[in-house]
Amino acid sequence: MKIFSKEQIYEADKLTVERQEISSAELMERAGTQIFNWMHLRMQGAQVPIHIFCGIGNNGGDGLVLGRQLILDGYNVYVYIVNYSDKRSKDFLVNYDRIKNVTKDWPVLLDSENDFPEINPDDIIVDAVFGIGLNRPVADWVKSLFQHFKESKAFTLSIDIPSGLQTDVVPKDENGVVWANYTLSFATPKLVFFLPDTSKYTQQWEVLDIGLDNDFLFTTTTEADLIGKNEVLTMYMPREKFSHKGNYGHSLIVGGSYGKIGAVVLASKAALSAGAGLVTAYIPKCGYTVLQSAVPEAMVITDVKEEIISNVEFNIQPNVIGFGVGVGTVGKTVEAFERFLKTNTLPLVIDADGLNILAENKALMKLLPKDSVLTPHPKELERLIGAWKDDFDKLEKAKAFSKKYQLVLVIKGANTMTLYQDKLYINTTGNPGMATAGSGDVLTGIIVGLISQGYNPLIATVFGVYLHGKSADIAIEDYGYQSLLASHIIEYLGAAYLDLFKQPENVQEKAKNAET
Repeated sequence: MKIFSKEQIYEADKLTVERQEISSAELMERAGTQIFNWMHLRMQGAQVPIHIFCGIGNNGGDGLVLGRQLILDGYNVYVYIVNYSDKRSKDFLVNYDRIKNVTKDWPVLLDSENDFPEINPDDIIVDAVFGIGLNRPVADWVKSLFQHFKESKAFTLSIDIPSGLQTDVVPKDENGVVWANYTLSFATPKLVFFLPDTSKYTQQWEVLDIGLDNDFLFTTTTEADLIGKNEVLTMYMPREKFSHKGNYGHSLIVGGSYGKIGAVVLASKAALSAGAGLVTAYIPKCGYTVLQSAVPEAMVITDVKEEIISNVEFNIQPNVIGFGVGVGTVGKTVEAFERFLKTNTLPLVIDADGLNILAENKALMKLLPKDSVLTPHPKELERLIGAWKDDFDKLEKAKAFSKKYQLVLVIKGANTMTLYQDKLYINTTGNPGMATAGSGDVLTGIIVGLISQGYNPLIATVFGVYLHGKSADIAIEDYGYQSLLASHIIEYLGAAYLDLFKQPENVQEKAKNAET
């Protein structure tokens, strides 16, 4: 799914009006009707008090359309105009007149804190105060209104975006933003729904189709894409009947040190479970028995040193190399990594201490092959690109870093992002149970295993991040968040693959009913 920018949505609105030969007020009617349909489907006429707070722009106009339709359908509705300015949009005024024609009691004008209505915890708030066009500070009394929403503990539904939240700026004052339980977003989710600094302002979101111009939506390139099952299905490469292990590549995992051999065990298992034809682990001597016992499917090469990696030399021909899991940052290992980089031309996936070595020795970055994959957690990312003031600053620094070194960068988090130059791929799978030791090692192995099979590094990373999260989502059904282990993620990778081709239950039920 594409994530359109504010400017692109404005352009889509404009083209829709022109190409479909409708008025902007008719487009607003569509938007408000879609919100009404969403609410009506769930409420079925229930007489819960619904408080609709409308601004005086187009977002407020959407709220007025909703209010009018709810009133006409017999719902218990209270409509308020948040009068923060003397200016009104044209389509707001159109719908203000329309709602006045169906009720004499509403809307009520709010000018200050003295006008705030009583809201009970069992009521519903619809927030239609500000939309994506907000570009000014929120007045103090309007901030107080937003706090009134929050303190009421009523379910809060925001239209398009929580009021006070801008699409490309982190709020300086969280009291100036509505904290929504649910947001109905027109045509596209907003990037701010997925950033750590701003995702807290809506607990859940859903996209509503308001009939924007299809040609624009399909042909316009966006800065960010949201990655779900439909997107990764197009990436999946099925296996041929007469293929053999040689068709799916040879992965080499280089890592481990005394006490950290488990990281290589996890990465090697994950590469095999992701589908690599062959996997070899390159480790210190102390890990030989561990690897041969824990991963009998993998081959092992040992360094001359007992406890560390001191030289990366091998006589095999891998297709991809994963470096860094559990490897440590002692001087001899750093020197070995530098010597290796100077001669290596194979695709690389670098994680953990491999990233820390790069952060401490920035000159080594220039030795990385084009399209190398780096998979840092937040602190490792900060060591690589420097500190950032907020999430948008982080993304700009990450883009510059990716472009400078021509690499794929994974920004781990609740919505892990894969970044390649100016493009973002935002993952939709995963859960808090993944906050456990070794889950990053598993991700490294999965990406290595996919590149081994012939996926290009960017696709392997986007697909691998999805599978990693989906496997964990399936695993928590048996283990819960607290008891999820990194090894469980590997165990459920097969289920994650199978889920790609699993129809939703309602689709299966419809098919069954059609047959009968």
